[in-house]
Amino acid sequence: MPESHTGHNLAENLRKAFAEWGITEKDPVIVTDNASNMTISAEEAAFTLHVKCYAHTLNLAAQRALKITAVARLLGRVRRIVSFFRRSTTANHMLKEKQRLLRLPEHKLMTDVVTRWNDMHDMLERFLEQQPAICATLLSSEVRKTEKDLCTLTESDVTTAEEVVSALKPMKEATQYMSKEKTPTLSVVAPLQDTLINGLKPIEGESAVIKEMKAAMAGDLQKRHIDLKATLHPCSAMDPRFKSLPFLTEDERQEVYDGLIVEAARLSMQPSESLWSVDEEGTANAHADDEGMASKEDEDAVDEGEHFMEGVSSQGQRPPPRNPRPSCPLAALLGERYGGGAARTKKNTQEDEAKKQMTRYKEEDLLEVKEYPLVWWKEHQYQYPLLSQLAKRYLCIPGTSVSSERVFSTAGDIITAQRSALLPEHVDQIIFLNKNLKTM
Repeated sequence: MPESHTGHNLAENLRKAFAEWGITEKDPVIVTDNASNMTISAEEAAFTLHVKCYAHTLNLAAQRALKITAVARLLGRVRRIVSFFRRSTTANHMLKEKQRLLRLPEHKLMTDVVTRWNDMHDMLERFLEQQPAICATLLSSEVRKTEKDLCTLTESDVTTAEEVVSALKPMKEATQYMSKEKTPTLSVVAPLQDTLINGLKPIEGESAVIKEMKAAMAGDLQKRHIDLKATLHPCSAMDPRFKSLPFLTEDERQEVYDGLIVEAARLSMQPSESLWSVDEEGTANAHADDEGMASKEDEDAVDEGEHFMEGVSSQGQRPPPRNPRPSCPLAALLGERYGGGAARTKKNTQEDEAKKQMTRYKEEDLLEVKEYPLVWWKEHQYQYPLLSQLAKRYLCIPGTSVSSERVFSTAGDIITAQRSALLPEHVDQIIFLNKNLKTM
């Protein structure tokens, strides 16, 4: 995009992308970061739903905490020590010796990138891991011969660093989960938001620095995603891991369920959409590892639920409907005035059916958080035919723009100094294949 990245120009490019890809749906959804130009572009392009990247939201909250004066000074001291070890061959060699003597992992010290708050967390965590070896190295005569003015951390600094790492750990874990591409993430936003905010409440005995950090992060999180509650709560309700909605009051929960019942009945009056596919036996089989984080298991789960937007395979399909009755002349004459009752009865019946399905769905045992909701819905799509359409509608929306950001990284790997003559259309094709072609 050679033009200035204003909201208007971004909206124009989005419209062009719609035309190029033949996107004509009435209510497309856009997922972006929290930048103001993105908000303007979503409004001008007339998106019904604009989801702001939750990973970026976590980043903004963490960055606010890291800008607190005491924390920024601590990071500056650690950064200077790490930089010293990275440029001094003598200090680096001595550090390795001390690691072996103290039986510590022979890890290199990590430096941070200012725009990535996770790097700051990792830098502090690695520094604390190697603190005994670092301290022994800085006190050795060999190192002090070459460097007279060495910066060291006090015991109080080390304690503060440990508290900072502990306070930031939930934020990092949340960011890592939200960065996944092969499992629904929008349904996780509301539970995560509630858990993180509650976890950031001050605890008796904490230092003033940590209390200030927590207050900064909680304040930043609380003011975001408020306008998305009408989408986030139903989305969480359609995820069998979070359907109990414990972060809402009883009245709020019932309001969400009632809204989903009405929406399910309305969708059932529209042309039916195909649901998830099943395997040759008509069953779904997928297992997650104990931690639920391994990439291989993620891929296996996606293999089970990847036909999220595709048709049901022939095996496991229900029988086709019977042929409709022949048209009746009397119905043609009187249907407009007298046939409406049948339509209303059908609508009421569908709403009653949706209510029954919702009642049964709520009574089901909660799915473990480490399990995969798409696989669950594939296995239960015929038990809840109306609700499964809603699940398909909600769970396909990503909660972050991480996937699109990774496309830029992929483009950087493809376009190098040795491949600078690639035509733009060829670059587009290579990136598309890289992201969409299945490997054996």
